[in-house]
Amino acid sequence: MPQLHRDNHYVPQLYLKQWAVDEQICTHSLLVAHDNVRPWKSHSPKSIAFHQHLYTSVVNGQQSDELERWLDSEFEAPAEDPISRATRDCRLSPDDWHKLVRFALAQDVRTPAWLRKSVKRQNELLPNLLDNVVKTAAEKLINGEISDRSEEKSENSRIPLRVSVEPSDDQEYGVLRAETLIGRSLWHWAIRQTLTNTIAKVPMNGWTIRKPAHGYTWPTSDNPLIRLNYRDELDYNFGGGWKVPNGDVLLPLSPTHLLHRCGGVRPPARGHRLDVDTTEKIIRIIVEHADRYVFAQQEFRIERTRKRIVDGKILKEEQATWKNWHSEQAQAEVGYDRDEKPS
Repeated sequence: MPQLHRDNHYVPQLYLKQWAVDEQICTHSLLVAHDNVRPWKSHSPKSIAFHQHLYTSVVNGQQSDELERWLDSEFEAPAEDPISRATRDCRLSPDDWHKLVRFALAQDVRTPAWLRKSVKRQNELLPNLLDNVVKTAAEKLINGEISDRSEEKSENSRIPLRVSVEPSDDQEYGVLRAETLIGRSLWHWAIRQTLTNTIAKVPMNGWTIRKPAHGYTWPTSDNPLIRLNYRDELDYNFGGGWKVPNGDVLLPLSPTHLLHRCGGVRPPARGHRLDVDTTEKIIRIIVEHADRYVFAQQEFRIERTRKRIVDGKILKEEQATWKNWHSEQAQAEVGYDRDEKPS
């Protein structure tokens, strides 16, 4: 039986290695305990951008790393050669571009930053959504329109949903109750939904690779995929969508190569080198979009762009949250376990 992958890298090691020098990456922490922490420290790709059991799920009562393996086999491994070819300025085939875009989309949804956004959306939207689902299901049940469970799509079995019928004061009818679990398992389901359904609608045109101005290098971060709505240097946000016609999508591929979808305009030739002003703007955007860490091939004066948070209490709370992540999620998931492993 394969060994369970416990250390789940939300930024793949094969990606981070592009910034390594002598197997070490310059790392800047945006949340530190005190002012004496050095701005930059060196770490190996293996020791950064991971949490234990981030992608672990429960199948038939057993811990499973099927999501981790799926992300690797479907998105990471296929992109390894295209990333290498892109960063060596080799010619890219349509299939290479396709794999790069798939890798980019996967990188958007698998990070702790996206997890927090996902949980926030779930808390806002799920109560009304569940209410509507229950009403619709009740009507179909009364009308005999509910299909046999064996015919349901296996993907639905991934949803952490618990349905029960409870007695009511009216003995002729019961109360149909549906409960779902906001947290890891629902996030995992959302990842799969995005990477199987949404991904099919992502435009494959308009992509190019940009190089920084001479003397500059691209940093990256623990939240490297950027969906940008940009009007001018004072009016932009990170709420762009994959299907927004005029939206930009940015993903550093190496210190010298940046994957870019140019929204609304014809992309320049691959390998186009940007001017100093544009390069500095993009570096600022990369740093601003980071969650907790910025990674670089060499140190730079990052404090000009973004000051780190110095708060030992917040840091300890976050560390405790991740330390207890698996046990708390596993306990909460009891009763929502999948009956069978989906194909």
